[in-house]
Amino acid sequence: MKITWLGHSGFRIEIGDQVLLIDPWLTGNPMFPEERRDEAVAGATHILITHGHGDHTGDALTLTRDLGAPLVGIYDLMTWWAETEDVETVGFNKGGTVHLGDVAVTMVHAIHSSSVGGNHGPIYAGSEAGFMISHADRTIYVTGDTDVMADMKLFNDLHKPEIGILCAGGHFTMDMRRAAYAARTFFDFKTVIPCHYRTFPLLEQSADTLKQGLPGVDVIEPQVLDPITL
Repeated sequence: MKITWLGHSGFRIEIGDQVLLIDPWLTGNPMFPEERRDEAVAGATHILITHGHGDHTGDALTLTRDLGAPLVGIYDLMTWWAETEDVETVGFNKGGTVHLGDVAVTMVHAIHSSSVGGNHGPIYAGSEAGFMISHADRTIYVTGDTDVMADMKLFNDLHKPEIGILCAGGHFTMDMRRAAYAARTFFDFKTVIPCHYRTFPLLEQSADTLKQGLPGVDVIEPQVLDPITL
């Protein structure tokens, strides 16, 4: 399994027979070197979207057309895109599981908001969500944008993820302290990878607080386009 950060909340995950792009925002992302775009997206089989905000969906429509990789996410947004943008989508909802090749993806709850930009303000884009991504008895929890929530105990009971990709930048999501609390209170992670940080000055710039709050857990501060092999 390889997990590669694309900056902010974007990831490339090579797992089983799939190459999944998560929340790809590449164009205009101050952390992403656009000259390496082709390398970052090569071979992608599906594009997973946690919610509608532009820092998570920025390149989704362009990439699905360029790569022929279907978009996967909340039913409302996927249906709207399929009808208005004529793209291939896989829409499902919280508690549901879809099988992408030999990888299972279950949608789970998140606490945030979800919209896309419109001419007269934000347009509803379905509910925000996270994903449990499983293959061969290994599971990754991608939180999407969220705060701490008691539901996370249920997620661990049901899915037992060993890897957590946790939003942790603060301001728009839980910060490093809250992410550490969520991880040690509700999960038994072996590995934690923070995201949604360092992108802008108002977000947290270091994962030191997360590391200090999770003794015994391998907290990996990702570097853009530097694959993490687990």
